[in-house]
Amino acid sequence: MRRFLDAAVRSAAAGSVVAAAHALVNARLMRVPDADPPRCREKVSVLVPARDEAHRIAPTIRSLQAQRGVPELEIIVLDDGSADGTADEVRRAAGDDPRLRVVTGDAPPAGLPGKPHACARLAELAEGHVLVFVDADVVLAPHAVAAAVALLRENDLDVVSPFPRQLADGAGARLVQPLLQWSWLVFLPLRLAERSPRPSLSAANGQFLVVDTAAYHRSGGFAGIATAVLDDIALMRAVKRSGGRGVVVDGSTVAACRMYEDWAEVRDGYEKSLWSATGSPVVAAALSVVLAWLYVLPPIAALTGSRAGAVGYAAGVLTRVVTARHTGGRVWPDALAHPVSVGVLLTLIARSWRARRAGRLHWKGRSLRESS
Repeated sequence: MRRFLDAAVRSAAAGSVVAAAHALVNARLMRVPDADPPRCREKVSVLVPARDEAHRIAPTIRSLQAQRGVPELEIIVLDDGSADGTADEVRRAAGDDPRLRVVTGDAPPAGLPGKPHACARLAELAEGHVLVFVDADVVLAPHAVAAAVALLRENDLDVVSPFPRQLADGAGARLVQPLLQWSWLVFLPLRLAERSPRPSLSAANGQFLVVDTAAYHRSGGFAGIATAVLDDIALMRAVKRSGGRGVVVDGSTVAACRMYEDWAEVRDGYEKSLWSATGSPVVAAALSVVLAWLYVLPPIAALTGSRAGAVGYAAGVLTRVVTARHTGGRVWPDALAHPVSVGVLLTLIARSWRARRAGRLHWKGRSLRESS
């Protein structure tokens, strides 16, 4: 048994080192929006689905109005059944800006996620050659839209997902939120994903998602993925299946988002989505074992004096350092807690599947019982 454990620790350390090397390569190859993009010469539609966002949508609206280098810009905000006066807050923030209009959405079919339904309606209303989906809790830099469209066009892509800088306060959010960027920077070969038509090589973040309008419609758009809880990744995969190309890029210099305010929101948000991210209980169990092997076993072994364990722990910390430095996150001391972060993630995966089996998935007051 001791020999088996020693071999497991050594192999985990080796795997962690390889993953860290891959993260370093990805960080060098990752595309970054231009700080001084060229003037956009086509019409762009910025589309904002909003449900009960009155408390935080005003900064988003003002940042959209402040976009420069996009002379033909339209902004459409869809009020998705809000009960807190979101639409009124949008109108107050927007003033008499003729580029912006607010529309009222209808409820999605029972049990299905509301966001794909809202985004599909927004796309139907849009007139731009490029569709830019922005969440109501995202604040964009003044050059963000122009820079993202330039990335899309200059690299002959059909969809670009500039991953915003994630603002995380509180121990729970600081432990879990950095794993969003970490997951694709460590495990997804970005340049291969950009070229490959394989839907499995996909990552995206719907907080800020830029897609060519023609490619969007060829893929079936959000209407074609109406049941998807992770609608951003589902749309990226749909575009790839229809012959398009797309990739996630570093958006930390052009966008920022505070997804969750406290631990309860972090817990409930991941409960809603992690079952879908892992695909099946078998895959979830296998992924949990691999993550525990790579990033929890080595630091535990290091506490007993294992040199291989110490190397594995250091490699895991390095992946977090690389991620933070290239995506606008905190480096220290957060990176040192990487094994704890992974441990919390494993409990959230288990919690999400328990909720799925119990039929108690919900989000923003809507049941997701029938979603798949």
